[in-house]
Amino acid sequence: MALEDLAGGTLEAAIVERTDHAVIVADAEGTIRFWNPAAEAMFGWPRAEAVGRSLDLIVPEKLRDRHWDGYRRVMATGETEYAGRTLAVPALRADGSRLSIEFTVTLVPGDDGAIAGIAAIVRDVTAAWEERRALMRRLAEAERAAADRDR
Repeated sequence: MALEDLAGGTLEAAIVERTDHAVIVADAEGTIRFWNPAAEAMFGWPRAEAVGRSLDLIVPEKLRDRHWDGYRRVMATGETEYAGRTLAVPALRADGSRLSIEFTVTLVPGDDGAIAGIAAIVRDVTAAWEERRALMRRLAEAERAAADRDR
């Protein structure tokens, strides 16, 4: 099958199904409506268990109030200050462990033109975040040691 034969929707579906980035779509109430295989691998929730559940599934409890305030505002106004920006936040895996993610969002219009939900493209940046944190710790230790030597 030629790549051109996948045009018209099937190509997009194949890309979303095979990408290593999680693709998550939630409706206006914040209920997960789409969860690709990469989301399963990243967060540890099988699609059958994630779809139909709240985004609270992956939002850490201490961040939920802020998350839902922003989510409801976007659903009400149809505008997001995060369009075109990459956001970095902590998230939760099914086993309760935390991961660091970066994601972009796209508002999804309904048939009536109102915002029906949000799609997010997510990548796990936990390893890079931990490397940066360790590097910053080493730098701070080196600066303290240098300051102590200079005294």
